Amino acid sequence: MIALTPVVSVDAVMLEARAAALAKRSIKTSAKLEGITLGIRCTDLTTLEGKDSQGRVRSLCAKAITPRPGWPGVPSVAAVCVYPNLVPAARAAVEGTGVKVASVATAFPSGLSKLEIKLADTADAIASGADEIDMVIDRGAFLAGHEREVFDEIVAVRSLCASAAREVHLKVILETGELGSYDNIRRASDLALEAGADFIKTSTGKVGTNATFPTALVMCEALRDFARRTGERRGLKVAGGVRTTKQALTYLVIVKETLGDAWLDPGKFRIGASSLLDDLLMQLEKEQTGHYAGSDYIPKD
Repeated sequence: MIALTPVVSVDAVMLEARAAALAKRSIKTSAKLEGITLGIRCTDLTTLEGKDSQGRVRSLCAKAITPRPGWPGVPSVAAVCVYPNLVPAARAAVEGTGVKVASVATAFPSGLSKLEIKLADTADAIASGADEIDMVIDRGAFLAGHEREVFDEIVAVRSLCASAAREVHLKVILETGELGSYDNIRRASDLALEAGADFIKTSTGKVGTNATFPTALVMCEALRDFARRTGERRGLKVAGGVRTTKQALTYLVIVKETLGDAWLDPGKFRIGASSLLDDLLMQLEKEQTGHYAGSDYIPKD
């Protein structure tokens, strides 16, 4: 048996009611401006398409570093997230800027391959210059009750990250849309945290149901309880389907109300997205000038 905390049963009705209440919070004026700026700082600008190329990644990195050229006070994003074979191009493009390079790994998005292949995938990404590894768990194994197998795989990938010559953070993707219940999401969150995840992440963005407010809330509750139990603060990444500033601000509210201000930082909260940044930039200009920027003024990645 894995030395985990006892299984936690989630009250789905209460969870969804609280998530809905938090989603109704109105954020205006200076608080909204601060929230939008924080949302930009916490973004993992992502491209995970079969047509990705080195040129596409270089363009993405330029946007990540300077999201709105010529507009003062707009921060860089937290990271760019790419496939392992494109890590070298991303590493070269962001070198010295403070923008991190994240790489998906471990047979993304399915998680269905032999452990040695998953570890080779991870080792290659780290050797190529990845600062962060976004691994996927084997949902089939988890749902079949093989928690030891899932736990051990996370531990093995975490060991590779820890043995790197530089600091490499591990984000563990639960793929919450495939886990079937809030109880399973909570259990998978607890398991990943106990196995050493630096972040727990909602989704790959490759299934029908991705990040939702209730799933983010139940994962925040797991992070809160883990911090109370161990004194260690781990992070949350929401990903998949986050496209609007309103959604991003709601996730920030959920994090603040459940975990506190200490998590309102790219070191503890990320949003994985591709199109969200454009909306954040448009809303930022609206708050600062009273009018929206035309889409032609937003850099294309």
